[in-house]
Amino acid sequence: MLDTFFSTYLSSTIRFVFLLAPFFVVTMFLALTRGLPAAEKASIIRRACVSAFILGVILFFAGPLLFSAIGITLNSFRIGAGSLLFLTAISLVNSGTRNHATGLPDEDRDDVAVVPLAIPVMIGPATIGAIMVYGAELKAVPEVAGGLMGLVSGLFILGVLLRLSSYLEKALGKTGLNIMSKISGLILSAMAAEIVLTGISGFVASTSGA
Repeated sequence: MLDTFFSTYLSSTIRFVFLLAPFFVVTMFLALTRGLPAAEKASIIRRACVSAFILGVILFFAGPLLFSAIGITLNSFRIGAGSLLFLTAISLVNSGTRNHATGLPDEDRDDVAVVPLAIPVMIGPATIGAIMVYGAELKAVPEVAGGLMGLVSGLFILGVLLRLSSYLEKALGKTGLNIMSKISGLILSAMAAEIVLTGISGFVASTSGA
């Protein structure tokens, strides 16, 4: 049981870290909070991470209910969610930004913690689909617990990076952050391909078995 928990926890943490595209989020956070005092930045980070966690937990458990309600299979959703995630990965590789979150720093910045920072910068459409797929794949209690702890750890790591964002900007510069986003996009594309291929193989197996 513990082996299952720790293996799921480790793999889930890595998955969620890359799904959240941390260096892209850091870049957007810097643009959205430029000139704000440190205390207000810290408050924004806390509220954004809590909001992303609440949404992530809801999505984590919502997959099976949604699939059964609208009459689609997990394999079909894998193909759709993986394809959308692949488009996001391509956008990260090409420009270092997510395709659904360009131009956000120009929006009204009265309170950026929930919108746009938590949604859709941290958790965008592709991330929503991937979280629902991962949640539906985990069945046993140790796996579910490991997956949830992985989500918590992924958001914690992202929160630490956001707290260190000014130092990262000085150390890496805009070009360095952009390069790191592109590397994250490359890894994300491999994750997307795995989701799609798993969905295709599962769909073919279920069709041939029928």
